[in-house]
Amino acid sequence: MVFKCQEDSFLKEFTGTIVSCEPANLKLGDSELQGFNVILDDTILFPEGGGQPCDYGTLNEKPVRSVIRKGSEAIHFVEHKDPFATGESVKQKIDWQRRLDHMQQHSGQHLITALFARDYNYDTTSWWMGTDSSYIELFTNDVTKKELNAIEEAANALIVEGRKVSVTVTSPEDGLKFQDARAPKGLPADHVGPVRVVSIEGIESNMCCGTHVTNLSQLQAIKLLHAEKSKGKVYVHFVAGNRVVKKLGECYERELAMNNVLKGGPAVHLDLIQKVQANMKTLNKSFQKVLKENATMEAEKLNAMPEKPKYFSMHRKDGIEPDFINTFLRSAPTDIFYFLSVSDNTGKGHVVLRGDSEVIAKFGPIFMELLDGKGSSNKENNLQAKVNNVNKIKDCEAKLKQHFSQ
Repeated sequence: MVFKCQEDSFLKEFTGTIVSCEPANLKLGDSELQGFNVILDDTILFPEGGGQPCDYGTLNEKPVRSVIRKGSEAIHFVEHKDPFATGESVKQKIDWQRRLDHMQQHSGQHLITALFARDYNYDTTSWWMGTDSSYIELFTNDVTKKELNAIEEAANALIVEGRKVSVTVTSPEDGLKFQDARAPKGLPADHVGPVRVVSIEGIESNMCCGTHVTNLSQLQAIKLLHAEKSKGKVYVHFVAGNRVVKKLGECYERELAMNNVLKGGPAVHLDLIQKVQANMKTLNKSFQKVLKENATMEAEKLNAMPEKPKYFSMHRKDGIEPDFINTFLRSAPTDIFYFLSVSDNTGKGHVVLRGDSEVIAKFGPIFMELLDGKGSSNKENNLQAKVNNVNKIKDCEAKLKQHFSQ
């Protein structure tokens, strides 16, 4: 069946008749909505299919949260506590901004796909429409920057020309007779009735169930963002229509923010960032050197004690740098039990227990449970662990103190 939304993609309101209304639930993220599955005699709300998400809208001002196709019927999930009556007339309204966005992305995909096939003989094997950007999957090993630029330029030139986009409703067999018609991988198993062939004037014809613009000028513009290679295929990411303007706005806002942070304009952003990275690298080297010197000094203090303690604890919260512990232990006395940790302000850290293997066997599992950690031992007298809750360090300290004071 060809629905009303597929006959006229620009129809924003329509009155239909309720065929059935059954209680139903809809899983939406972490929530489960209660409402009804509603079937109408016809609909302007597009059911998900062909890589295109469903429309949202209302039936008599009641929100439609999902539309799926089953055979020749579109099932609308309506979130409401009151059902519709069979035979009742209802006014359908669509979320126009969502519809227009989907039309622009879908028609943009057809245009990009057709140009890659025409100019470089790259077949599109699938595509995906995201909420921010979309991509086509090309059956090729690589797409160069030069090719991306050429396709983008060709697409936008056709948009400026205002090539017509038309839809023909026909049988699946006759659909393949259209010149240059591309068929989908296969019609759904439950497909019933005629198919639609979407044609871009002078470019291509393609079997498709989705909603589309009627003229390429309605796409406004297309921007190919980047190409991503993956095992014998390439994903070409793109935006079309209003998303191009939105993307430009987002990039410009980030550019202004970067100007303030880097104290320089866009032309020198890369140079300034590279300078920041070089400075950070130098500072990190200096910090590591100071950290190791500090660790050695702490070990020397311990060595200088006339009477060594039974156990020694040290816990630093200036960053997760296990090298501090390793440097300390290389210079520290070997006949002391050590409980050492480094952490940051997130509560995550690195813990080391070194000394009597019996003490480690006793307290290791207890500490791991308290600190939400997972440890590994490369020696019987050594336990190292990544932990997620250093706030319990004091509880561990108390248990060690009690043990060694006995």
